[in-house]
Amino acid sequence: MKRTLFTAALLGAAALATLPAQAAGFKLSSPDIKAGGKIPASFEFNGFGCSGDNKSPALQWSGAPKGTKSFAVTVYDPDAPTGSGWWHWMVINIPADVSELPGNAGAANSTTLPKGAVQARIDYGINAWGGVCPPKGDQAHRYIFTVHALKTEKLEVPADATAALTGYMINGNSLGKAHFTATYGRKK
Repeated sequence: MKRTLFTAALLGAAALATLPAQAAGFKLSSPDIKAGGKIPASFEFNGFGCSGDNKSPALQWSGAPKGTKSFAVTVYDPDAPTGSGWWHWMVINIPADVSELPGNAGAANSTTLPKGAVQARIDYGINAWGGVCPPKGDQAHRYIFTVHALKTEKLEVPADATAALTGYMINGNSLGKAHFTATYGRKK
């Protein structure tokens, strides 16, 4: 019995040890936004006191973990004054053979999302890109752009699901993720 438990523990530890190695080469970038840089105003929301173009940036990724069956893309502001952050974009069911989203793919009724990809509901209450729009005078907010490699071809998420539920489904099916952070602030 002890030997069986020991063997099971070793196999479990070995499986866990391979996860970071699989995701080690997984990378996300954008030709529109430099990692660690400032987000251009064209990606600002148009509403809530903001007057940007509300266009989503182009994103590109490579090095997905072995066994990836689909991707999800999220954009999250942990600094929003809500107590729970703010979800700016969620795209699920991106096919495994896709490695980029073109600029403005997050438009409502987008025609440039990959076939089968779906925009999930975000904190603006829409199923589309909702641009950056921190309160005037706040310190610059951080925006975390993430691509998630998933172990399932499709997430079954209702169109009116909350961002929290969609995030739960993404994280429950994750094989690994790649991300970068950029900032945006508005003067008083």
